[in-house]
Parts: sequence; C-alpha cells; structure tokens
Amino acid sequence: MTEQNGSKAKLVFAADLGGTHLRGALVDERGTIHVQLKTETPKGDSSEYVVNALVDAAAECERRLGAEHFRASSILVPGRLDYNAEVVVQAPNLHSLDDFALKAALEEKFRLPVILENDANAAAVGEMWMGAARGARNVICVTLGTGVGGGIILDGKLWRGTDGSAGEVGHTTVDPFHGPQCKCGNSGCLEMYASATAIVRMTSEALDRFPDSSLQGEVLNAKAIYDAGKAGDALAIETFNKVGDSLGVALANLMNLLGPEVIVIAGGATNGWDLFESHMFEQIKARAFPSLSRTVKIKPAECGDNAGLLGAAQLAFVSHVFKSL
Repeated sequence: MTEQNGSKAKLVFAADLGGTHLRGALVDERGTIHVQLKTETPKGDSSEYVVNALVDAAAECERRLGAEHFRASSILVPGRLDYNAEVVVQAPNLHSLDDFALKAALEEKFRLPVILENDANAAAVGEMWMGAARGARNVICVTLGTGVGGGIILDGKLWRGTDGSAGEVGHTTVDPFHGPQCKCGNSGCLEMYASATAIVRMTSEALDRFPDSSLQGEVLNAKAIYDAGKAGDALAIETFNKVGDSLGVALANLMNLLGPEVIVIAGGATNGWDLFESHMFEQIKARAFPSLSRTVKIKPAECGDNAGLLGAAQLAFVSHVFKSL
C-alpha cells in the first residue's frame, strides 16, 4: 500500500466522498496505491460541485503520477444507492446528491466505466483483500466514525440485500425502550452509542455527574475524550465502557445471526479500542453462542483510512466492466 511513481500498471481511480473530506487514489491490481490526495468535500446545493471535484481529483492524481490514463473509476458514497448502484438515493451528509444519477454524470465526464458503492461495503472488501480479514470468506466490517456503518461479505461476495441497503449495522437496535432517538427515526440505534458523535454526546450529558473531570470546560471531541480516558478520567472511562457494552450487544447479535469468520472494526473511533474492548468482549461472551464467541475473530482494521479506497478499487477490478476493457 505504499505510493510509487511512474507505473504502467492497470489503474483504477478510487474516490471516497466523505462528509468532510474527499479522498482520491490511483490503485493497481496488487493493491498498491501509487498516488493519493485528500481535499475538502465541496459544499453547496448543486451536485455539479461534487462531480467537478471528483473530475479534478482524478486529473490531479494522474498529474502527480505522470502515468497512463486509469481504466475505470470507483466512487464511494456515504449513503444509500439504488438497486443498480446508479443513483444516490440518500446521502445524509451530502444532500446535493440525493436522488442524483451520479454514475451517469461521471461516465459522461470520464468517458470510462464508473462504479458506485457504499463506503462501508467497500471498507469490508478492502479489509478482506488487503487487511485484517485476508483469507476469510464470511466477513462483517463495522465502521465507527461520525456515524456507524457496516458491510457484510458472505461466501466471498458482498451482500447488498434486496434493495441494496443491507449492512446498516449502525441502525440495529441495542436499547429499544430507553435509548435516544436516532436521525433515522428509530430509538436506541447502535450509532447513538458507538460513533464519535455519540462519544461526545454521552460525555456532555454526564458532565454534571463528574465535577472533577479534566474535561470540564474543554471543547469536547472524541480524541480529547479518549486522551482523558487514557489518563484515568472517570467520565471518559464511563463513556467508553458504554461504547463497548453497546458494541458488544450488536456484535453478539450479528454473530448469532450470520456466523462470520471475522468481524473487523474500522473507522476513527477504533482509536479508543483499548478503552472499550474489555466491555465489548464481556457482552459478546454473555450473549453470543459459546461456540461463536470462542471462534469468531474480532479484530481492529489494518488498512486504516485506505480500506475503502482499496475496496473500491478491488470491486472495479473484479467487475465485468473492467474485464471487458
């Protein structure tokens, strides 16, 4: 996954459209990232801004590498796609793409095949290809970031469900009767307990009970809370205990339902792994079938921020579209 210059390899332009940042890369069939960049995701009410930003990112990647033209493009969207992965149905952090035919718009610009995929699905593929789930064929990837996403691979194939919306792990319920309302309309979703946003909310709500906390008067973010927890702050430790408990409940349910070989935990909030893992494993042991709790591997991701980009590229390489070029 190291960057290299000047290659004649077959390349895919992979891009990850985050709510805050747009990340692009040129990736070859071996999983080598030859060049990559990171820029701000364009804001505004027009989808044209996003399309132009992706075109500019691809051109800049090629300029930096000085390589032959990429053969296809694979774009990750943090939201729901239609069944044929041609239209963005809903992108909560990029509303300009709601109900927008992003695939067709980009193919018109690139004059090359374009694949659209959900970002969490691609992260699962990336970890199976080059990361913590190498060699496995039944994999669940749970991404802990601003929200909570998920990707499911069964018998080596990405499971998208009937309408393409499978894998919404963040919107499985872990506290149906007392949990806070989620933006999806449900109450007690995992996302309300295990995301970076949830870490900040739960800490803020408990501040009054911990007057001696080092977090009093601080601008709260997930990293600051993690740092406080590492230093022994009782409030931060309580928050991460809640993260672990809720995540463990959700993972036990997934294990009992799907019987995976590996569950990979990815995303920025995994930086707090050492603070939540003990509570996570306690809940798994208490709730999953004993045979599963002993055999299913729960592992932090190995590809870091590149999991989605690698997965996006791999999906392009194995598609009939790429093989026909």
